[in-house]
Amino acid sequence: MAHGTTTAPSEDFVITPVRPGEEKGTWSSWIQDLFFTVDHKKLGLMYIAVGLFFFVIAGLMAAAIRIQLAIPNNDFLHPDVYNRFFTMHGTAMVFLVGMPIIFGFANYLVPIMIGARDMAFPRMNAFGFWITFFSGILLYMSYFTAPSLYNAGSAPDVGWFAYSPLTAKAFSTGHSTDYWTLSILMGGIGSVATSINIIVTTICMRCKGMTLGRMPLFVWTWLVVAFLVVIAIPPLSACQIMLTLDRYLGATFFDTQAGGSAILWQHFFWIFGHPEVYILILPGFAIMNEVIPVFSRKPIFGYPVMVGATVMIAFISLGVWAHHMFTVGMTSLGNSFFAISTMLVAVPTGIKLFNWIGTMYGGKIRFELPMMFSIGFLFQFLIAGLTGVMLAVAPFDWQLHDSYFVVAHFHYVLIGGLLYAIFAGIYHWYPKAFGRLMDKKLGLWHFWLFTIGFHLTFFPQHIAGFWGMPRRIYTYEAGRGWEEMNLISSVGVVFQAIGILLFVVNLLYSLKKGKVAGDDPWDAWTLEWATTSPPADYNFEKEPVVRSRRPLWDLKHPKDPDWKYE
Repeated sequence: MAHGTTTAPSEDFVITPVRPGEEKGTWSSWIQDLFFTVDHKKLGLMYIAVGLFFFVIAGLMAAAIRIQLAIPNNDFLHPDVYNRFFTMHGTAMVFLVGMPIIFGFANYLVPIMIGARDMAFPRMNAFGFWITFFSGILLYMSYFTAPSLYNAGSAPDVGWFAYSPLTAKAFSTGHSTDYWTLSILMGGIGSVATSINIIVTTICMRCKGMTLGRMPLFVWTWLVVAFLVVIAIPPLSACQIMLTLDRYLGATFFDTQAGGSAILWQHFFWIFGHPEVYILILPGFAIMNEVIPVFSRKPIFGYPVMVGATVMIAFISLGVWAHHMFTVGMTSLGNSFFAISTMLVAVPTGIKLFNWIGTMYGGKIRFELPMMFSIGFLFQFLIAGLTGVMLAVAPFDWQLHDSYFVVAHFHYVLIGGLLYAIFAGIYHWYPKAFGRLMDKKLGLWHFWLFTIGFHLTFFPQHIAGFWGMPRRIYTYEAGRGWEEMNLISSVGVVFQAIGILLFVVNLLYSLKKGKVAGDDPWDAWTLEWATTSPPADYNFEKEPVVRSRRPLWDLKHPKDPDWKYE
């Protein structure tokens, strides 16, 4: 080389900066990717993983509660520990299990189903996840604010509903209620942020040809759920702020001794609380809308009616909150209005059940694991709906309010309904996320053990409620006729626990040992099955073009005259 001359460096020696997580194959890269990712698919899986983690913790608390109630005058748990377990179990199941898992499904699937490469606001999506995750950590940090873990630290003991005056300074010493309040407030912020993201993504980022009338029902349902979250969460956040003002700045919103109203808290809480039931169960409906047609080998029956029923459920759910308050002394007019509105919400819900059954009728049903859990969902949610209509009758509710009948109804909705839908969704989309099928034999053991255990645990609670057993009691005297029902209920937990253990084993085992799935193992027809398994970071190399509600069916059967969705 001549003196004073320069040459451009070879491309082989150009050093390109590597973003966090791009240096594959090391623990540090995996951790960096975990913390810094804004990929909607990874965030969706992280949401689901966090929900399952808290599900195990809350489930262990539930098992301890059932051991305590298995026999009369039991002393397995100290009364204070029981109250804290009761509070933490309910709070975790609603806010740290149900909400993260349903948002996980939405994060993972909504962009792919509409042909987008990511959510509209990826960084806000990550923000929503992390603030939700840290809200759970904050809640459980309350356990470590006292020296003795056996005494459950100073964890909240006010119930997941935190009725006043239990939350007043005079009754709730220490900072346990503050942990609960701030945790719920943080989680609400994360939920609203993610919901806004889902709304914008669905409205603005659909691929070519993806009109509203061609969107998968999963996406339609989630669009409605996201609007419902944006409407229902702010009242919950408002009452948390009001409670904090009561506790620290001398306000008297809920302090009955200073002229406040305990009923005001109930109104604020249940204005959120009943839409929350539908915020949780509608995503279960969304999963059913995709699983049942695929495994029935038929298009969904009554697509436009299903969309209308979803909107009706969301609308009516905003006007039924006081059916939780029939016993507080409302007027006869108030009782009548909320009884009628509660019965009315059963109409669109019944439409959905009939349409799912109509989809299955005459179809070539394949009894794969997702369909098994879907059938369990239909049967159990029917029971939940019927007992809900019973509780809508105000005189009936007066007799059974705050009894174990209500406990049974609530768990048939959220365990027999939502959790079975979650299991169906995991078994259905696991091969898309990880490229391998979950083991069917383990899955069947999971299904039958958990189903037997579920009915053993919660069906007898209907009877115990009829026989006068109140909810939220630490123990009970012998001779009241509740012993057999409680013992059967507690035995059922053993079957459920074994079923969940097999489910966790199946999740981990199938990651490496599961049968290779391919891109479309179920012969489905929505866009997520057009991608690789697992999908690439960018989802689609080219933007898809959609001409019907079943775009993959069009590709597989271009000359099929059946079902044109223009």
